[in-house]
Amino acid sequence: MSVEVTSEIGSLQTVLVHTPGPELEAVTPANREDFLYDDIIDLEIAQREHRQFVSVLKRFAQVYQVRELLAEILAEPEARDFLISKTMDVVPSDDLALQLGTMPAAQIVEMLIQGTREESGPITAALNEEGFAFPPLPNLFFPRDIGMVIGRHAVVGSMRYGVRWTEELLIKSLFLFHPELSNAGLLYDGSEEKRSNYTLEGGDVHYLRPDLLVVGFSERTSPEALDRLCDVAFERGLATDVLVVVMPKAPTAIHLDMIFSHVDRELCVVYPPSFVGPERLPVLHRRKGMDGVREMPDFFTAARELGLPLEPIFAGGGNRTRQEREQWSSACNFLAVRPGTIVSYRRNDATLCELERAGFRLVPAVNFLAFDDWHEAKHRTVITVEGSELARGGGGPRCMSLPLRRAAP
Repeated sequence: MSVEVTSEIGSLQTVLVHTPGPELEAVTPANREDFLYDDIIDLEIAQREHRQFVSVLKRFAQVYQVRELLAEILAEPEARDFLISKTMDVVPSDDLALQLGTMPAAQIVEMLIQGTREESGPITAALNEEGFAFPPLPNLFFPRDIGMVIGRHAVVGSMRYGVRWTEELLIKSLFLFHPELSNAGLLYDGSEEKRSNYTLEGGDVHYLRPDLLVVGFSERTSPEALDRLCDVAFERGLATDVLVVVMPKAPTAIHLDMIFSHVDRELCVVYPPSFVGPERLPVLHRRKGMDGVREMPDFFTAARELGLPLEPIFAGGGNRTRQEREQWSSACNFLAVRPGTIVSYRRNDATLCELERAGFRLVPAVNFLAFDDWHEAKHRTVITVEGSELARGGGGPRCMSLPLRRAAP
């Protein structure tokens, strides 16, 4: 079955995740900024939280793990040769190439994800220093950034920072060689794009409708790459309109999905200052066949003009302090598993209260997993998962999932 996604809210059928492993333990207070972390994460707690998240997803969809699919394709010589040769372009090493060429598939996956430490010489050992011959991938449990599905086509992200470039190669290999990710072709291949002004990350790409993309011009996604994505989406008939939210260059809003998520046909959750009032962000509209772009009064006016009237739910409620605190802990970052049924971190109380006011029933993951009847519920539902440790990585349920197939909403 090939990939196909035409919305953010259609019933989830297949999804790709990565439960974090020992690669997280490579992040230390000294190197955390190099690995794009604001804090260090307790691995055992993070794994427990992620397993709960995956258990919830399994009630709705077929869930694939990155490491398992990689091991499957690496059993095939063509995929193995491709991935090893491309990886050596990023991290040149003849010794590593020889090692990878003779290892069992599962061991290659372990090396690619967890990294390989350099052998220490006597001076290095005496100074208690160490480094990686092959870098670990502690950001891999956020697969949304490295891969996207638009219609039946795949997009390989172009990561802003080199520490994530190997991730691009992993997702490209899966899109090229694994039958569960078969697709109509790559719209954009970020693994081949290393110019600093061409960066594209999946947290900034939201496919709201078969004709409408909403994208963020953020610190990690460049306008040049967005123009290229628009061009190919228009050419392939995957969109007629694109709304561009011009993001602030702020560590609290590295991607659009940290301030906006579509959660039901007419509802979205937003960080209020970015969408309402004097601090609202600029919004541009680019239409197929027209030169230039139009600047819109605000996001909701623009969406309404395109036949998508959306009502906002305010993350953090009406209190600015709570808005800022909860936005920092991914209060806008939701994964819809079907229209009106969403997965959220449990910790953002003010946001959850706003969702209750909008008609959502709150169901803790432990209750949802214990009782089968919740799956058939017809009312709007928020399934809350533990995420206090996962949130330290700088993302939420949307970031931690790469939908491969959704039904039409």
